[in-house]
This record gives sequence, structure tokens and C-alpha cells, in this order.
Amino acid sequence: MHDQKGTIFKIMEKTQLKNILTKIGETNPKYDLEKQVYNVGVLIQFIDNPSEEVQLAAVEQNGLSIKYIQNPSERVQLVAVEEWGFSIRHIQNPSERVQLAAVKKLGSSIRFIENPSEEVQLAAVERYPTSIQHIQNPTDKVKQLARSKGVKI
Repeated sequence: MHDQKGTIFKIMEKTQLKNILTKIGETNPKYDLEKQVYNVGVLIQFIDNPSEEVQLAAVEQNGLSIKYIQNPSERVQLVAVEEWGFSIRHIQNPSERVQLAAVKKLGSSIRFIENPSEEVQLAAVERYPTSIQHIQNPTDKVKQLARSKGVKI
């Protein structure tokens, strides 16, 4: 299904692909979109108003699927960043709890957090000292922690 231009997802119009996938699900319920999200999370982009259960299945399978979910609950956000820290990039105004989960999973995900609190900065640097390079204005306490972990600033 690949060619030189990319995947079939890039070649086809989104609506065309949604219609094809829906028709397949109607023909064989085993391939219903909501069921397939458990195998390929990004298919959630073709589901109108997915339930929280389907949203959770999508982000558990692929955290980056959150970019196709409008107004995800904090629970869905947490699962997404715990699956892949960089998923925070696609979350608008994440709570501090979500921010902490993201940086604990992948310290460099702090680069996608606007004005992280000192607590979030410390959590990122504690676990991944070099993540300080992704913090625009680290606090003195954060700088001190990074130095104590051998990072030159």
C-alpha cells in the first residue's frame, strides 16, 4: 500500500477513505471502524463523536492518535502521554498532571509545554537531566539540579 508519494492515507481524500472504511465495516462488521481503532489508533480520525472508550483504545494503541480527538478528557490525555510523551504536543492547555506524566515518560517532551511550572521542569530534569536544554527559562533550582546531575549549563 506504499508508493513513492507516501501511504494510501496521504494519497486519498480523507472523505473517500472514510467512505471506503465505513463500507467495509457495513459489509463485514468484524472490520467496523470502532473495532479497528483497537488495532490502528489513527483510524479514530474517521469516527464522528467517538465515545471515551473508543478514544482510550485509540490512544492506548498510539498516543499520537490524540491529535484527532476534539476536547479529550484528562483521562484520555493521560493515557496518550503515558503511551508516547510527545503526544502532549497535540493537547491544548494540558493540566499540570498531564504535563508531569508527559515529562516523566519522555523528558524532552517539555519542549512542547508552554511555560512549564518549576515542578514540571524539576520532574523533567530529575529523570532526564539533559532535558534542561528544552526549557526556555529554567529556574535557578532547575539549573542547580541539572548541574548536580553533571549537565554543563
